[in-house]
Amino acid sequence: MSVDASASPPVLETRNLTKTFRGFTAVDGVDLQVQEGHIHALIGPNGAGKTTVFNLLTKFLPPTRGEILYRGKPITPLKANQIARLGLVRSFQISAVFAHMSALENVRVALQRPLGTSFHFWKSERTLSPLNARALELLEEVGLAEYADTLTVEMPYGRKRALELATTLALDPDVMLLDEPTQGMGAEDVDRIVALIKRVAKGRTVLMVEHNLSVVSRLCDRITVLARGAVLAEGDYKSVSQDPRVREAYMGSEIGDDEAPSERASA
Repeated sequence: MSVDASASPPVLETRNLTKTFRGFTAVDGVDLQVQEGHIHALIGPNGAGKTTVFNLLTKFLPPTRGEILYRGKPITPLKANQIARLGLVRSFQISAVFAHMSALENVRVALQRPLGTSFHFWKSERTLSPLNARALELLEEVGLAEYADTLTVEMPYGRKRALELATTLALDPDVMLLDEPTQGMGAEDVDRIVALIKRVAKGRTVLMVEHNLSVVSRLCDRITVLARGAVLAEGDYKSVSQDPRVREAYMGSEIGDDEAPSERASA
């Protein structure tokens, strides 16, 4: 799709990334390469280690061993806030929206973070108003301009997820890490979020954990499949979906040759 995986060095890379918990290996020697400009999916059955990998990449957990590199430079020792400042922004890190604030106010809070004033709620409206124009632009980008003055608690679930994406974009991320962006959504909301991710991914790199394989097939340039904490397969959707090991991991060996995982599971 957008970039040949061999054309340039990865923007985000892990080498032998491993995490153990009291003898249990949750992530087992994962080598991951995310290319600039790609939408890259991390998929696998429940318990495969996908969210743990995300937690390691964003330093919510320290790795037991292994290395994380961003643009060729080791970032393994950095803290979560330092990772975010580099431009690696995980959606839920800064997008826990405030239920009793408006959509505009939520985005404006996110815009204050680089200024070091995220929690200056007591500031006057006049002082904060210079951020309104950018907040409205971001709401427009995610299709929520008409909901600018709506309290978040009054918004349907799909639009709350879109608002979370707007707050993520407020940090101007270089690499967006989206943790199951369509989880719990109906078909109409899923279609809306897929279109939205396509739009906001232009000019950015996206690494996403996603259970819905139909979403993955529509969005992603490259897919890494995890099973039992290790990389099981990697490639584009067609090659990965036809890999017997992947089909076995998701559905068992009974699946027919004419059925793709996207039609049978959202594991």
